[in-house]
Amino acid sequence: MVAVDRRSGAPDTTARRARLAVAVLFLANGFSYANIVPWLPTIKAELELSNAALGTAIGAMPLGALLTGMLAGPLIARFGSGRVAVASGVLIAAVLPLVAIAPAWWALALSLFAVGWLDAWMDSAMNTHGLRVQRRYGRTIINAFHGLWSVAAVAGGLVGSTMAGWGVPRPAHLLGVAVLIAVALLVSARFLLPGRDRDDDPAEAHEAPAGGRRRGWGVPARSVGLLLVLSVFLMMAGAIEDSAASWGAVYMRDELAAPLLMAGLPFVACQAMMTLGRIVGDRVTDRFGAVAVARAGALLSGAGLSAALLLSEPIAAVVGFGAMGLGVSILFPLALAAAGEIPGLRGGHGVALAAWLARAGFLGVPPLIGVVADAASLTAGLWMIPAACLVAAVLAGSLRPGAGARAGAAADGVSGASGGAGRGPGSR
Repeated sequence: MVAVDRRSGAPDTTARRARLAVAVLFLANGFSYANIVPWLPTIKAELELSNAALGTAIGAMPLGALLTGMLAGPLIARFGSGRVAVASGVLIAAVLPLVAIAPAWWALALSLFAVGWLDAWMDSAMNTHGLRVQRRYGRTIINAFHGLWSVAAVAGGLVGSTMAGWGVPRPAHLLGVAVLIAVALLVSARFLLPGRDRDDDPAEAHEAPAGGRRRGWGVPARSVGLLLVLSVFLMMAGAIEDSAASWGAVYMRDELAAPLLMAGLPFVACQAMMTLGRIVGDRVTDRFGAVAVARAGALLSGAGLSAALLLSEPIAAVVGFGAMGLGVSILFPLALAAAGEIPGLRGGHGVALAAWLARAGFLGVPPLIGVVADAASLTAGLWMIPAACLVAAVLAGSLRPGAGARAGAAADGVSGASGGAGRGPGSR
C-alpha cells in the first residue's frame, strides 16, 4: 500500500480539516481550466486559427510545465506543499481572464503557457499534501481527491458550456471564475497541515531497496528505470485525458457541426465517467488487481473513442468520450502515487519528476493532432489516442507489486489498497 501510518481510532480534528482543505485544492484545480474548454471553438474562430495553430497554442501548456515543473520539488521542500499549492492556484486564477481576452495567437499561447507552468506546481504540491494527509488518516483517501477533481471538471465544463451557449461575455465569465477560485483557496489555506512535509525531510526519505545498485546521484538504478516507465505510462494517460479537453469541443463543432451548447459535452461526459471510475475504482482494484484493471481501462478507452470516430455522430461522440473517461479514470492516479513511493526518492520529488517527464513526452501530442487535422482531418488526428491507449495497456504491467520494491505496493494504496497490484493528475 501507499505508505500510510496505520493509526488506531478516528483521525483528529487537524487531519479532518486538512482533508477538507485538500479537497478544495483539487476542486479548484479541476474547475479552473474546465471553464475554458467550451470556449475553445469560439476562440479558434475569433482569432482565425488553423487546427495546427490551436494545437500549438494548447501545447504551450505542457511546455510551460516542462520548463518549470522541476522547480516544484525544491519549492515544496522549501515552503511546504500546502503553501505552494495555494499560491499556484491563486496565480492560475489570475491568468484565466488573460486567456479570455487574448488578442492574437501569441497572447493565447503565452497565457496557456502560464497556466501549464502554474498547474505543474499545483499538481505536484496538492498530490504531495494529499498523501501527507492520507498518512495522518492511516487509510487510503487520495483516490477520493482525484474523484473530486473530476467532479469539479464536470461542473466547470457544464458552467462553461452554459455561459457560451447563453452568450455571456467570455471575459466576465472567466473573471467570475477566477474570483471564486482565489477566495476558496485563500480560505482553505489556514486548514492545511502546518510544518514541513515529512517526505521532504532528508532523514525520512524513502530507503533504497537492499542491494540496489545506485546511480551517481544516489538513486538506485532500478528506481530510475521504474521512474521512466511510470513517466511514459503517465504520458499516455495524460494524452488520453487531454484529448477530451483539447479537441472534444472542436471535434463536435468542426467535424460534426454540433451546436455550441453541445460542444463541451464530450469533455463533460469524459469527466463525469472519470468521476464514476474513481468512485468504484478502489473496490474493482481490490477484486481484480491494479494491472488487470489498468489494462482493461486502457483498452476500454481505446474502444470507446474508436467507436465514436467510426460512427461520426454527435451523440456517439459524447458516449464514446464518456467510455474513454471511464477507462482512463484510474490510470493517472495510479502512476502518480507509485512515483511518490519510489525507493530512494523523496515523495514530493518523485511525484514532481514523474509529472515532469510525462509532460516532456506528451508536449507534442496536441500540435501533432493539429498538424494531422490540417493535412487530413481532425478525425484522422484523433486516431493517435487509441494508439496511446494500446501503449498504456502494455505498460500497465509496471504497476504489479514486484515492479519496483515499494513502488508496486504504493500503487495498490491509491487504487484501493488492493492485495494484487498498482496505482494512478488532477490534470489529475
